[in-house]
Amino acid sequence: MKDAREPQDNFDEKEKNEGLTRRNFLAGAAATASAIAVGASSEAKAASSKASSKGSSGRPKTMLVKNASVLVTMDKTRREIKDGGMYIEDGVIKQVDTSDKLPKTAEMVIDMKGQLVLPGLVNTHQHLYQHLTRVAPACQDGNVWNWLRVLYPMWARMTPDSERLAVQVGLAELALSGCTTVFDQQYVFPNGCKIDDAIGVAQDMGIRFHASRGSMSLGQSKGGLPPDSCVENEKDILSDCQRVIDKYHDLKPGAMTRIVLAPCSPFSVTDDLMIESAKLARQHKCGLHTHLAESLDEERYCLKRYGLRPVAAMEKLGWLGNDVWFAHSVHVNDAEIAQYAKTGSGVAHCPSSNMRLASGMAPIKKMRDAGVKVGLGVDGSSSNDCSHMLAEARMAMLLARTLLSENEGGPPEAKKEWISARDCLEMATLGGAAILGRDDIGSLEPGKRADFFAVDTNQRSFAGGSMVDPVAALVFCAPQNASYTVIDGRVIVKDGQITTLDLPIAIEKLNKASRLVMNV
Repeated sequence: MKDAREPQDNFDEKEKNEGLTRRNFLAGAAATASAIAVGASSEAKAASSKASSKGSSGRPKTMLVKNASVLVTMDKTRREIKDGGMYIEDGVIKQVDTSDKLPKTAEMVIDMKGQLVLPGLVNTHQHLYQHLTRVAPACQDGNVWNWLRVLYPMWARMTPDSERLAVQVGLAELALSGCTTVFDQQYVFPNGCKIDDAIGVAQDMGIRFHASRGSMSLGQSKGGLPPDSCVENEKDILSDCQRVIDKYHDLKPGAMTRIVLAPCSPFSVTDDLMIESAKLARQHKCGLHTHLAESLDEERYCLKRYGLRPVAAMEKLGWLGNDVWFAHSVHVNDAEIAQYAKTGSGVAHCPSSNMRLASGMAPIKKMRDAGVKVGLGVDGSSSNDCSHMLAEARMAMLLARTLLSENEGGPPEAKKEWISARDCLEMATLGGAAILGRDDIGSLEPGKRADFFAVDTNQRSFAGGSMVDPVAALVFCAPQNASYTVIDGRVIVKDGQITTLDLPIAIEKLNKASRLVMNV
């Protein structure tokens, strides 16, 4: 029996001794796929079936939300309404005001006494399949590139069943943290996996979902980082991108599913794929996304390959614009920040992952002051190990304050130089909506979709002086789970429990599938 405390996948040793050849990969993957299929397939389908019947049961025609201790609107004046509420019809907010000024009844009435109500949180960067390799022993301590070298072979063992289980649990974890809209970047598709698997789960669970048909095409033999067995043919990638756009991309207001094209990173795709992906995305009004300026290894790679820093390389490839956002952007200078602002390019800030992998501290205060769109992302559950959007908002605040310690003379006296709790909530709502190109979510005001969550303030973590400013306490104090999460007028979390998934079954099966994927 293997010792679970020891690394189970020594990438460098395997590469040296036998190489991760396509034949070796397929042989191992086939055995793993068979094992997972026996134990997971029926349960994954059962959980999905249950989710489908619930998620498609429909929303109430009208909904009244009343008596909230504070309702945070995030509207243009940033109103915070005591004893606030909303009246909703067909998933659209019709009225936001104090409870005494709202209609007295509706098909569904939710009494939010003692609770904070906020716009649904928007997650702008995630890799849901990575729940399969959460806290993998072999890559707990290392930077981004070392981490990837360990995990590529593990992800090559993923199957459609194990992928669905990971997505189920990941989306449940996000919804329980108040997240209502998720962008997911999947860029590995072994053993018959398709982005359709993740989209189907999101649809069943009632989650607003921006799915990326990600990609890797530049293997080690051609100067890339991933093993050749984990990359795809570019013609096949672009063909599948077209397929999923045609099948799923919905530009209507209130859309629950949209497609993003997201080649993985400068060190895993070719220039041609970047250029052709941008052309295809813009033809169909899809968003564009990739990792950029995450690590110094990446910066050195771009300087060697292009003679340019990462942002300049993206400009050369036509990858700056209002339809583009980058994950991380830790290592950017003032001129590059100005370029982001000028072109409308956005940034998904992932503070927990950046700390976990020792990538650095992104200058988000400078970005926001310059007019750059900044949202928050939990990143994958293998580099954050937590998919909690309120926790990410807290980390964003704390890391920005840590960066102030590097100022000459120490942290500034002026409050305007500090990132506040409300700034972080704004990034998690309006900021994320702007990055995803959505003007129908991100705030609670008439005409917007009814995406919101509530947190009960009558608990230990809010006790004491924090109740003087419970909105700030939501970020300063220990992250709490949502008591309610409502998406497009449908109740997805009720009384702190996910309503559209049999979560215990999904967790049990995910745990078994994860051990097979990690080979422990």
